[in-house]
Amino acid sequence: MTTTSSFGENALILTENQTDPDQKSAGSAPRRKVKRKTWQTIIWFVVLLVITAVVLYPLVWLLFSTFKPNSEFGTNMGLLPNAPTIDNYIKVMEGIAGVPMWRFFANSLLIAVGSVIGTVLSSALAAYAFARIQFKGLGIFFAAMIGTLLLPFHVVIIPQYIIFQRLDMIDTFWPLLLPKFLATEAFFVFLLVQFIRQMPRDMDEAARIDGAGHLRIFWSIILPLIKPALITCSIFAFIWAWNDFLGPLLYLTSPENYPLPIALRLYNDQTSSSDYGATVTASFIALIPVLLFFLVFQRFLVDGVATQGLKG
Repeated sequence: MTTTSSFGENALILTENQTDPDQKSAGSAPRRKVKRKTWQTIIWFVVLLVITAVVLYPLVWLLFSTFKPNSEFGTNMGLLPNAPTIDNYIKVMEGIAGVPMWRFFANSLLIAVGSVIGTVLSSALAAYAFARIQFKGLGIFFAAMIGTLLLPFHVVIIPQYIIFQRLDMIDTFWPLLLPKFLATEAFFVFLLVQFIRQMPRDMDEAARIDGAGHLRIFWSIILPLIKPALITCSIFAFIWAWNDFLGPLLYLTSPENYPLPIALRLYNDQTSSSDYGATVTASFIALIPVLLFFLVFQRFLVDGVATQGLKG
């Protein structure tokens, strides 16, 4: 009994001696990791700060350039103006070509909001049909819809212009808004189709047992669940419509119908001197709604993109 107990005590002491270095190293390891993590955090913070400064510098330069007089453009390449002035804002607010700036702003807002509404509604309906309804030629129609993503916009410019000209819609907003209500944006349709396909069909079947049709299922079940994807589509549709230059250039001919991207062109005349101060100021004013729209909905944008990899 004495031999057995002494053997057990020796084994216990040996085990403790063997595990002591590991325990000491394990106890000291977190300190080294914390120290190393702190230096890594500082380095990454500096790197991200430099990248942020590089990315935001054009925006900051644009802001300070709105206070530069025309005489400083081309001579003062620095960030701060030598003789700050607000004359550029006064010129921009007065408008150009007999049209006030608020009219250009209202036209852009009308086109952007109308594009968002039309794109979201039509794309959601088309996506529900592709994702939930089984009909003949589903694969062919879906492949044809995806194929339009490879079709350059310039290929359909002339046919579309002829169609809208015969419908007497030139110099109106209809050529810019009507296609949005016909689910012509294949990118948004494809995005919503992938989102809806990830959802289980059990809710649809339960709703059908209760007597709900496709319209009720779409409105009461699908739409609330795809809200992140809808907001993602809204953000992209708003930004694309707000910054669109070629479409309004083709279909709008009257200055009172011009949106902001076309109005900016009026400040730069090839036959006379260009007003760079007013151009920069108008560009900055046109950029503000896009920045505000993105900042307000950026959380939903991240959620909509992040949940694309999740399964329902």
